[in-house]
Amino acid sequence: MATLTNKKALVLGGSRGIGAAVVARLQQEGAATSFTYANSDDAATEVAANTGAKPIKVDSSNREALAAVIQDQDALDILIIAAGVLIMGDPLTQSPEAIDHMLDINVRSPYHASIEAAKSMNQGGRIIVIGSVNADRMPMAGGTAYALTKSAMQGLVRGLARDLGDRNITVNNIQPGPVDTEMNPKDGPMKETMHSFMAIKRHAQASEIAGMVAYLTSDEASFITGAQHTIDGGFGA
Repeated sequence: MATLTNKKALVLGGSRGIGAAVVARLQQEGAATSFTYANSDDAATEVAANTGAKPIKVDSSNREALAAVIQDQDALDILIIAAGVLIMGDPLTQSPEAIDHMLDINVRSPYHASIEAAKSMNQGGRIIVIGSVNADRMPMAGGTAYALTKSAMQGLVRGLARDLGDRNITVNNIQPGPVDTEMNPKDGPMKETMHSFMAIKRHAQASEIAGMVAYLTSDEASFITGAQHTIDGGFGA
């Protein structure tokens, strides 16, 4: 049963991984969905062909360009922020420029995109950020900057939920653990280390994260806002 018929959705970072699964699920639920992508032209074309969603090429680190894309959507009902960068390594030797780029994508872009969308979002709209369980737990070395960016999303949704509550717009943060994507494949070199921390010793499928998105965008979730929703197989337990 389509639960999002007559809703308009935009997914930032929808050509691969979790974002692509979210695009597919929103379309399945009946939402008219557009998605952005930066570099993955072939992947974006494939997602568009498979789902019927509209691809829009824009770099999320370009605040002005991203704002223009959001303004072109007119009044949205749903904004999903799935664009993200993962950089791990010794903070003493990491490139400052690379870290600044991650901050642009993982922190500044979600903030500015949420505010821009909220300006014209319909009453009862939904804003959802795809964060990470690493905001709560970073059990290995090398994740300082990444954990910082994901912790920032907790503050974003808590504050924005209060700012938009009088319009019944909900703002939530989904915090996945390991998910089988190009960024973190289930057979990657860190598999055994990550699974050792988990109660359910496997990577999630991107469709499982999309299922939580579908719930939080539904009418049943209209009273859930300003919250962190961890889906991690017990990684942070």
